[in-house]
Amino acid sequence: MGCMSLFKSFFKKHLCVLWLSLGHAIALAQAAPSAVVQTPQVRAELQVHAPQGVKPGQPLWLGLQLQHQVGWHTYWRNPGDSGLATQMQWQLPKGMTAGETLWPTPRMIPVGNMVNHGFEGSVLLAVPVKVSDTFAPAEMEVRLQADWLVCKQECIPQTGQFVLKLPVASSLAEHANAFDTLLAAQPVGLTPARQDASLDRQQLLLQIQGLPADAHGKPLKAFAENPEVLASGLGLIGGGEWQNGVWRMPAPLHNMRSTEPRELGVLLVDDAVTPARSWRVTLNIQGDWPPAGASTPPTSSPAVVNSTASAAWPGLMSALLGAFLGGLLLNLMPCVLPVLAIKVLSLTKSSLTPLQRKGIGTAYALGVLVSMLALALLVMGLRAAGAQLGWGFQLQSPWLVASLALLFTLIALNLWGLLEWQGNWAGGLAAHMAKHPVVDAFLSGVLAVIVAAPCTAPFMGASVGVAFTLPAWQGLLIFLSLGLGLALPFTLSAWLPATAAWLPKPGAWMQVLRQTLAFPMLLTVVWLLWVFSQQTSAEAVALLLAGLILVGGWVWSLGLAKPAGQWVRAFFIASLCGLVWLSQPVWQAMPTPDASASKDDLWQAWSPQRVEQAMQKQQAVFIDFTAAWCVTCQVNKQTTLRDPRVLKAFADQDVLLLQADWTRQDPVISQALNALGRSGVPVYVLQAPGKPPQVLSELLSPDLVLKALADLN
Repeated sequence: MGCMSLFKSFFKKHLCVLWLSLGHAIALAQAAPSAVVQTPQVRAELQVHAPQGVKPGQPLWLGLQLQHQVGWHTYWRNPGDSGLATQMQWQLPKGMTAGETLWPTPRMIPVGNMVNHGFEGSVLLAVPVKVSDTFAPAEMEVRLQADWLVCKQECIPQTGQFVLKLPVASSLAEHANAFDTLLAAQPVGLTPARQDASLDRQQLLLQIQGLPADAHGKPLKAFAENPEVLASGLGLIGGGEWQNGVWRMPAPLHNMRSTEPRELGVLLVDDAVTPARSWRVTLNIQGDWPPAGASTPPTSSPAVVNSTASAAWPGLMSALLGAFLGGLLLNLMPCVLPVLAIKVLSLTKSSLTPLQRKGIGTAYALGVLVSMLALALLVMGLRAAGAQLGWGFQLQSPWLVASLALLFTLIALNLWGLLEWQGNWAGGLAAHMAKHPVVDAFLSGVLAVIVAAPCTAPFMGASVGVAFTLPAWQGLLIFLSLGLGLALPFTLSAWLPATAAWLPKPGAWMQVLRQTLAFPMLLTVVWLLWVFSQQTSAEAVALLLAGLILVGGWVWSLGLAKPAGQWVRAFFIASLCGLVWLSQPVWQAMPTPDASASKDDLWQAWSPQRVEQAMQKQQAVFIDFTAAWCVTCQVNKQTTLRDPRVLKAFADQDVLLLQADWTRQDPVISQALNALGRSGVPVYVLQAPGKPPQVLSELLSPDLVLKALADLN
């Protein structure tokens, strides 16, 4: 009760901070806004060009210059098959109005089977600014918030807050060369400026006339100004055909097309010369659009956003606090509570001195922290090597699930006293643990982490997700905070003298309680067997259950006297060996999950394509990222996702229910979780057409889901 009281007090004091760790991913660390923002990948600078000063009727340009490190790139207005165009939001003094962004000529950047449109090296994005006749301050302040996605092999979303204070009367021409180069390289409008293009099944037939004579016969590249209308990489391999001065190309439609525009701006580029030349034309699209989504499906997944930028200290502290509270709540999870209860019970031994209690509490905490860091380093290392893994990944292995089922079965048998054969295991593990309770406490901390990791508690999901997107030292700090929360209740009980007075006096009841605690252990085995059944087959579960029974029989036989005991033990060992040999065909034929199958009539199996199809049909989707080994997931299913009111609301609003089952490793689901800033389950996403995905709390309630659905209207 003391620990829970402390937790409630802590929660009330810091509630206003906790929600920050759930709202959004951590922003980049930045100092006070200035004209320059520097990251390891990009140097971004706010620039101005006003050669005649800031006056009505005189040219005034504002621009954002991005200087990329070698190998990195950002994106054009149509980023291509993946990526995100740079966004700029201007805050100008009263009397000044920003116009349309002038984009430099993009280049095509192949990435595997995809082609992106973007910029490398140095690039300037500029806007013309109109100054009204009433504008007359002596000094002006320009502010800009810019967001860009910079990519190499990985992609990093970055943001910058810029401010520039300038005198109005002075000539501002320091960056004249950059602005002059941008203006000189703007595309030339063709004559006629509007031309016809006809649809022919899954392609748009381009027939462009009016191009200059010195461009005739040269290969050209074509860029649609609107994203996801025409396929990317047009002209990358073949530059179309020239016939009587007309450039012709059958342009395939984009495989993710969801719009049917009647006109489309197209940029034609000749990059065989330096600087590249470009021409712009507006196409009037003739004919009927084919059904959206009927084109060839994409051959690869979109680029995954994987941020490794440092977090600002306020955001990092928020994530640390969320991880700490998540660790505290893990102690209440069914997969952890039995272990914790047994350890607290061990503190009631009258033979323990205060110093020994402190040693046990410290060893337990060290076991938690060391194994938490080891597990975090393992996941980070595997992810750095290209594996798509997340928090709780260890229970995606059927073999580890089976091993844990065996371990918890042995713990239950030990609680019943079957492993205390003749009360003396001088050379065995039991005696070693009895003589060295500190070692036992350390290993108990390790066990607590192994069984706790799959349980993503409230406040924990966002923090763990952020941890995998930060530099290693910041990510490890978050995992240390998570471990401290997990270890605190038991360690506090061991260190505070007042806690001993709260504990009951030793007596005969302790033996009853000890034996009673075996039943939660066996219930955990039942849960692990169910997880195992979701990963394998009914035959594999039957074999595992038979193996556990034979192990239990062998443990029982340890207490039998010779010579009968030796024969019984030999029988059980031989039976186990025979079972392993006979079960080989089952393990070799272990099925793999069918991602297209669904185990529930109301839910369909999640896939990015199904989400995209729903968005094209203007249908909202609710995505349940779940796993059989996730206890929180199963609780939410019973209490919320199967609630009649929630199901009726889903049906009334025609919400498509999708389930992403992460019980076994699935790189596509891992990528989707990464994009949401999460690395574990449960994660619940409500997505409506034209709106960003809404990530709900890990701990669902019917009212929470009903409110989110009501907000769609």
